[in-house]
Amino acid sequence: MLRLAFYSLVFICLVASIPSQVRAQQLQIKKELPEASEVEIENFYGKIAIFGDRDTDKNVLIDIAFEKNPSDDDIRAFVNKNRAVVIVNPREKKRVDLTIKVPAYSKVRIKSRDGEVRISGYFSSCEVTTETGTISTDVPTENVRYSFLWTSSYPRFLSSVPLEEVKEKAAGKFLIAGRLGEDEREVKKNSERIDRNKSKTTDKDAIGVSENPTEALQEKREIKLDFKTARGIVLFNINPSEVPSDLRERPLTEAAKAIIRSGDSFLMEAIRRVSPRFFGDYAKTLPPRKAEPGLSYLQQGLSEGSDKRQAIVKVMDFRGRAISGLEKKDFLVLEDGQQKEIISVEPVTAPMNLVLLLDVSGSVENYIDFIRRTARTFINTMAPKDRIAIVIFNDDVKLLSDFTTDRERLFKALDEFDAGGGTAYYDALAYTLVEILKPTKQNRSAIVVISDGDDNRSFLSFNDLIPTIQESGALIYPLYVPSSLIAFSSQTDPDKAVDPVWTKYMSLTSKAQLEGAKLAEISGGTYYQITSLEQIQKAYDDIAQQLKSAYSITFRSGLDTSVGKVNPRLRVRVLRDGSFAVVEEVKPVN
Repeated sequence: MLRLAFYSLVFICLVASIPSQVRAQQLQIKKELPEASEVEIENFYGKIAIFGDRDTDKNVLIDIAFEKNPSDDDIRAFVNKNRAVVIVNPREKKRVDLTIKVPAYSKVRIKSRDGEVRISGYFSSCEVTTETGTISTDVPTENVRYSFLWTSSYPRFLSSVPLEEVKEKAAGKFLIAGRLGEDEREVKKNSERIDRNKSKTTDKDAIGVSENPTEALQEKREIKLDFKTARGIVLFNINPSEVPSDLRERPLTEAAKAIIRSGDSFLMEAIRRVSPRFFGDYAKTLPPRKAEPGLSYLQQGLSEGSDKRQAIVKVMDFRGRAISGLEKKDFLVLEDGQQKEIISVEPVTAPMNLVLLLDVSGSVENYIDFIRRTARTFINTMAPKDRIAIVIFNDDVKLLSDFTTDRERLFKALDEFDAGGGTAYYDALAYTLVEILKPTKQNRSAIVVISDGDDNRSFLSFNDLIPTIQESGALIYPLYVPSSLIAFSSQTDPDKAVDPVWTKYMSLTSKAQLEGAKLAEISGGTYYQITSLEQIQKAYDDIAQQLKSAYSITFRSGLDTSVGKVNPRLRVRVLRDGSFAVVEEVKPVN
C-alpha cells in the first residue's frame, strides 16, 4: 500500500508541476516496471495506441493527449507489484487519447468503448474489449493464438493472412479462433529453451550464436490475442488506410474478377483480404498466367548503338493550364545534370485512347438525363481521331462501348443504361486500368471521370490503386460533381427546394476532394471540383487543350532508358516564366 500511495503521489505532483497551456496539449509520465509485467488500461473517452517495444528499458511510457485542460483526477496511473494500471475518467467527459510504450512481451488488458485501439510490436498476450471501437494490430505472425469474438453483430474484419472460418455461437455471437505458426509441441519446447537461457550464460563462441542466444527464440514466442467487441472492426495486420468501404465477404463482381485475371499482385491481394473464400474459388478456375514480353523483345528493331531518345512532355503553367505553341528553343533537356542535344521538338499529333468513366449509382431525379447530356458533350469536344471507350459503374462495372472513333455508335451506347445502386468507384477505376487500357499497350491514354467521388461498395481502397495508376502511365481527369447540384439543376424554381442555398452550394465530402486531387497529382492529370454546371464544358475544353498540348522531344542520350519508363535522372525544363514540364514517357528511337 505504501508503494501504491507513493506512485500515486508522484503522478499527482507531475501533473501539478506542468503549466496548464502545456498540459492541454500533451502530458507524459514515466514508470519503472520489470520486464514481462502486466499492463491494464481503461479509456472510454478516446483512442488507445500501445507499443510492445524491445528497446524500452523496462519502463512504461505514457503520452496523454487531452482535448481540454486536464484536472488532477482525470487520469489515474499507478503500479501495484508487477502490474501497471492506467484509468481515464475525465471529470468533464472530454476526449483523452493515450499512447503507451511497454516492455516487449508484456501482458496487456485494454477496455475501450468507441475509441480505436491500436496494438503494435511484441507482446505475450493482448486482451481487448470494445463496443464499436476498431481493434487493429501490427504484430509478428510466426506464432499467434487468436480469438476474435463479436457479441452483437456479424464479424467485420480484414486480415493479412488467412484465418479460420467464422463460427456462429449461442445468443447471436460470432467467433473466429485458431492459431498461426508453430504447433503445440514446438511452442512448449521453445518456451522451455527460453527459460533455460534466462538462468544461465552460454558460450557464444562454442555454439556459434549471437551475443544473446535467446533473441532468435524470442521471435517465436507465442502471442495470445483475445479480442471481444460488440460491433467493432478487427484489422489483423492491415494498414487502416487500406480498408475498403465495404468489409463484408461477398461474391466477386465482374470488376473484381477482371482485376484478378490481370495478375496485378497488389490489387489481387486487396481483393483476397476482403473475400478470401470467393477469391480462392475463382482463382482455381483460371489458367496459368503467361509471362509478358521482356525488354529485349520490346526493343527488337532498335539499331545497335542508337543514343536517340524521345520524350513525351506536357507543359503547363502554375495554374495547371496547358501551354501550346512552344518550339525547340523553349526547352532544355538534362540527364544526370548534363545538358543534352535536342534534335527536334514537335507537337504530339497521335490520337489519344480516352475512357469516359461514368458514375451511374445515383438515384437523384433527372440524374440519367444529366449523365447522358454530359457524356455526349464530352464526345463532341474531343478530337475526331481520338478513340473513346465508355465504362459505367454502380455496384459493378459495365463496358458500354469499347474504343472507337464512331461517334454515332457512342451516342447509341449512352441510351442503354439505367441509374441506381451502390458505388464501387475504386473497383471501376482499377478495372479501367487493367482491363480496358492495359491491353491496348498505348502510352497516350487518359481517363475522364464523372462522379461525386464517393465510394461505398468497392473491394479495393483508394490507397490500393496508387501503384497501379503510377505504373499505367494513364492521365486521370476527375470531374467531381455533387449530386445535390444535379438535383438543383432539374428545378426551374430554386425556391422549390427545402433549403435553396444549401442545395445549391452543398460541397463534396472532404475525403472525395482530397482523393480527387491526389488522383490527378499522381497521374499527371487535373482535378476539377465542379460547383456549377457551366464549369463542366469549361473542364472539357481544358482537357481537350491539355491532350493536344503535348510535345515530342527527340534528344541524344548517354544513358540506358527502359522502354516506356521515365529515366529518374531526366529533367526537361521550359525556358519560359511561369511554366513547367511533366515527362509522360521516354523511349528509344532509331
